[in-house]
Amino acid sequence: MSETIPTKDPRTTLRFATETDVPLVLELIRGLADYERLAHEVVADEATLGRSLFGGRRVAEVVIAEHEGTPAGFALFFHNFSTFLGRPGIYLEDLFVRPELRGRGIGESLLAFLGKLAVERGCGRLEWSVLDWNESAIRFYRRLGAVRMDEWTVHRVTGEALHALADRFGSPEAR
Repeated sequence: MSETIPTKDPRTTLRFATETDVPLVLELIRGLADYERLAHEVVADEATLGRSLFGGRRVAEVVIAEHEGTPAGFALFFHNFSTFLGRPGIYLEDLFVRPELRGRGIGESLLAFLGKLAVERGCGRLEWSVLDWNESAIRFYRRLGAVRMDEWTVHRVTGEALHALADRFGSPEAR
């Protein structure tokens, strides 16, 4: 188990996930997917998640929140880079607090910790996306100082379209 990080509320602690937490992280991801009405899109399994989080090329990190010793939520994030700032940033891929534990400052503790981590790591920003229908989350983020990036639209290539795009590059022999 990793070192616990105290928060303003002594009932809530944070800690970085360890390899033994992979089943818990997957459970929390599924809880988030249910909340976002996207459970049908979760194809991650413990083996894939374990390789991504703890394998030879770690691509993301996870902070787990515990409230009174019970897993309450998580934040999964990774570093990105701003060419305009010339510095790294932290991209928050997922933030989730179990519905029955919301309103206790757990989400705020997770975000505040990521803000502190971003500053400590010399990052120029902390950013994330939020579903446009999730008004309660949007209000929460604004209360913490987040600014909506209205001019920006997320674009994504995945699945068959990703493979088709890769095929456009072709093999070195075809070039």
